[in-house]
Amino acid sequence: MATPTSLLYTPLWHQPKSNAKTKPKPKNGTTLINPRLLWPPLQSSLLLDPPPTKEAPQNLAFADGIMDLPWIHWISPNFIPAKPNLNSIVKVKEDYDSLRRRQIKAETQAWEEALEEYKELERIMLEKKLAPSLPYVKSLILSWFEQLRETIEREQQVQMKKRRQNGWGHYIGVLPADKMAVIVMTKAMELLLPRRLDRSVPLVQVALTVGDAIEQEAKVQAYLKNIKNSESPEHEEENKNSMTSREESLTREKRVSAMIRARKLGEVQKLIRDELEVKPWSKKVKAQVGTKLVDLLIESAYIQPALEQENDASFVMRPAFRHSYRKASKEDGKLRYRHGALELDPLVYQRLDCSSARHAVIPYLPMLVPPKAWKGYNEGAYFCLPSYAMRTRGSKDQQNALKAAPRKQFVKVLEALDVLGRTKWRINRRVLDVVETIWSTGGNIAGLVNKQDIPLPEKPLTNDPEEIKRWKWANRKAKKANSEMHSLRCDTELILSVARKMCHEEAFYYPHNLDFRGRAYPMHSHLTHLGSDLCRGLLEFSEGKPLGKSGLNWLKIHLANLFGGGVQKLSYDMRLDFVEAHLREVFDSAANPIHGERWWIKAEDPFQCLAACIELAGALRSMSAHTFVSHLPIHQDGSCNGLQHYAALGRYAPEAAAVNLVTGEKPADVYSGVAARVLDAIKADSMKDPAISPQASLAKILVNQVDRKLVKQTVMTSVYGVTYIGAREQIKRRLREKGLIDDDVVLYKASCYASKMTMNALGEMFQAARGIMSWLATCAKVITTENEPVRWTTPLGLPVVQPYRISKSIRIATSLQQLSIKGDGDKVSKQKQRTAFPPNFVHSLDSSHMMMTASACQSAGLTFAGVHDSYWTHACDVDTMNRILREKFVELYDIPILENLLKEFEESFPTLQFPPLPERGDFDLRHVLSSPYFFN
Repeated sequence: MATPTSLLYTPLWHQPKSNAKTKPKPKNGTTLINPRLLWPPLQSSLLLDPPPTKEAPQNLAFADGIMDLPWIHWISPNFIPAKPNLNSIVKVKEDYDSLRRRQIKAETQAWEEALEEYKELERIMLEKKLAPSLPYVKSLILSWFEQLRETIEREQQVQMKKRRQNGWGHYIGVLPADKMAVIVMTKAMELLLPRRLDRSVPLVQVALTVGDAIEQEAKVQAYLKNIKNSESPEHEEENKNSMTSREESLTREKRVSAMIRARKLGEVQKLIRDELEVKPWSKKVKAQVGTKLVDLLIESAYIQPALEQENDASFVMRPAFRHSYRKASKEDGKLRYRHGALELDPLVYQRLDCSSARHAVIPYLPMLVPPKAWKGYNEGAYFCLPSYAMRTRGSKDQQNALKAAPRKQFVKVLEALDVLGRTKWRINRRVLDVVETIWSTGGNIAGLVNKQDIPLPEKPLTNDPEEIKRWKWANRKAKKANSEMHSLRCDTELILSVARKMCHEEAFYYPHNLDFRGRAYPMHSHLTHLGSDLCRGLLEFSEGKPLGKSGLNWLKIHLANLFGGGVQKLSYDMRLDFVEAHLREVFDSAANPIHGERWWIKAEDPFQCLAACIELAGALRSMSAHTFVSHLPIHQDGSCNGLQHYAALGRYAPEAAAVNLVTGEKPADVYSGVAARVLDAIKADSMKDPAISPQASLAKILVNQVDRKLVKQTVMTSVYGVTYIGAREQIKRRLREKGLIDDDVVLYKASCYASKMTMNALGEMFQAARGIMSWLATCAKVITTENEPVRWTTPLGLPVVQPYRISKSIRIATSLQQLSIKGDGDKVSKQKQRTAFPPNFVHSLDSSHMMMTASACQSAGLTFAGVHDSYWTHACDVDTMNRILREKFVELYDIPILENLLKEFEESFPTLQFPPLPERGDFDLRHVLSSPYFFN
């Protein structure tokens, strides 16, 4: 093929059909680039043709459609000026291809790399006849590896030779024995590591986890195999004519590897979709394969006591894992059931610590390039790992509803997921350095868990039954606390291990998918902006923007909000004054966070506060604070957002005012309002005669303990269906934190009383909301009379089906025991369908609002991240985002949501009689547009 003479050159098989109607006209002196006709290094990652030899013109303009290219979202919106430089864009494209190759390798070779590591360690050990210095958990796995691999190989050969295989026999051979060995050992240790108290995990959980991991890796390997096999003779002939001399010298195997790294994604995506549509493994198969591999692990893995125990009879080698049976009891002490468990030998736990968690294999890491756009239920996000737009948790009703709905019905939902997935993140290295320093010196600062256990109480020398009873209770309590802290340490190690892996990346991305209600979540589960204060403090936007005047103020307000302690409930001006009054502490926190005054540690969200101190100090110390480039996400949070949605549905002015749907001099605090009502009621009861009113004594105990914090969690969760029992437990935890009630019996009674008062106060303040909740629950009750789940369509077109059915147990014979696996039965759970519908419906509305805001922010050129009812953007763009989110809230509730819901129910169940719509007020929702504290 001749050397091209124009940048519009492209091979014939890449030429699209001409369309005279839409042919763009270039401006004078400008070469117009159609994104589908780009010179190959820009047009495609499949380099089949030589690049042009003529010098490229530097003045370029892009035709419509440039944003459809998969790599274009990797470029900063500020990077492409009106007349971009072609060479710069080519460099960006090359960087993108390099990152994408790394991404595909990370997705497809996570287990392969773990396997190769153990093979290499094994080789070194044999050559040098010396065990390498390794972390304890890795040394254990290495010592078990060879024996387990041989045991699995024998089992695979046995299953292959069987004339009549059992239902799972051929599944045991879907992967090589060495890879299966690494997967089962790693997964078993990952599950057992946090379970320090009882040192065991239910066998069914281990079996299904191992089975899931084997199935997923088998799919990835089958996908890669399909790519290799897809090189048909026709493709080979075509490629021969277009390969460079260097490429022609490659062997077939190298050419396949190069194709995986550089192929255009369209064909790759089709291959993986075809692979994912293969019938998935049943739970029965997963359980049987997983149990068999666990059985082989028990047979193969042994440990040896320490050398100082050499003269002891226990020196003999003993199994590292055991299959045992555990009893599960109810609160009343009665036996509920017995279950099989995988138990780890105590000797292993003696040397294991939380740092072992950092060696876990995490396939679904943040992505190095923007995720694939969502095109359907299983088309999007990761390149090779199985990805689904919704987490259906095995609910066939929800899966079928989503697959049956045409894509155009919920395309706005998929587009919003794409917006969330394209947000560029990076690690805040200064905060990470501080966290690493604190963690290495024992933690127990700024919310980090203590790395030291609580000392166990010494057993009393007396035989007094009461003393022994108190000791047993204290000992059990200390062991439980230590077990919980161990789990928190493991979580911290996982978070830090991801941060260490990503800290040198210029940017990374979080693919998002949905739960069944439509709420969006990152598909990675450890270090995300939905996580704890530690997670949020470690993350910042990769792309920065100049603060500007308004951005500087919002950064200060953000710092005040993070400090908390009631400051976040002040007016904006008072929050600004608070920060101005503490600038000395801000500068000290930024300059000397470890050995300084450590003012940031006093904050409610200390690591986020530290990040804000560092950002603000950097801005104020710069040449111009307004031009300082800020990377810190600024949050705007809804004011008890669930009640805000109920207030918008009910349109009652008092309820709308209580949750900041109207303008106010300072934010209305619904939690303080409820606490005030509760306190008034308790004060009234405390004045009564205890002989006449049994609540009087409890009221006297509580009268000085009622505050905003006591009722906050119950108020927050009331709109999401919290029960009386749930409210009681929430308030009990808050009272226990206060530490003023020592007697457990009194604590229980006081919690019951306080939760009743709180629920009564809520009912008085939000009568319209209660009416709508009751109407929704009644509709659900009517629907379940037909043995049908409640289903509805969100305002953005997403079909939602509640998955609650009465479970049935499936008995499965395995090599170790009969397993009982719960599955969905034929009958719906009427109670769960009824009680869960109001909160699930509101969740589907808040997710719709967030997605509408996300799409609008992207159209306005804003960086956006969302955490349900908390919206994040750059400081300079907060004013724009605030305007957009208010407009989208009004737009959402301009839709007759309850009327549409009733109509949908009546059309789906024409023979059923539904209650009339609840009464609503006449509040004008457009007041939200001017309410400064609606989100703040």
